[in-house]
Amino acid sequence: MVLNGQSQGRCYNPSSALLAPLVTEEHSRRVIISVIGAGRPTADVALLAEQVGLELAKRGATVVCGGLGGVMEAVCRGSKLAGGTTIGILPWNDPADANPWVDIPICTGIGYARNVIVVKSGRAVIAVGGAFGTLSEIGHALGDHIPVIGLSTWQLSRDGDIDPSILVASDPADAVRQALQAANSRDTV
Repeated sequence: MVLNGQSQGRCYNPSSALLAPLVTEEHSRRVIISVIGAGRPTADVALLAEQVGLELAKRGATVVCGGLGGVMEAVCRGSKLAGGTTIGILPWNDPADANPWVDIPICTGIGYARNVIVVKSGRAVIAVGGAFGTLSEIGHALGDHIPVIGLSTWQLSRDGDIDPSILVASDPADAVRQALQAANSRDTV
């Protein structure tokens, strides 16, 4: 587990009573937002991701991501700079693979099939930039009716027309606003 940048050498196991975090009323109401993007983004995309993390934390949201580098590291860093909580869904079995900004590394041992867990863990998804892994996560989210907000990411088309499934954000604050609004809409239905 990584707490405040310190590795504790084990992964969080939700079924383990010994490792279960204390749940306070404040934490039980926190919304979790998934943030996805490339492991090797451009510098401008990494900056967008860091700003998304900062905005999410300022609004009390918990970040869940793939837990590795690139966009995942940048969003976690931004969240931690604002005092937020971060969860990393790792593809393999070693918690040391998590970026230093992950509070709770969850080791899956299932490789990149963990992408499904990343998107299903959040009430909405923010895609920042992205490579083909990001595209697969967008597909899984949309297939399960999980709202996707795009910030400098993929654009989809069907029969030659732009598909409006990905809600386009103008900047990090707009992406977070739309994600929280979409998450809240899902919770009230």
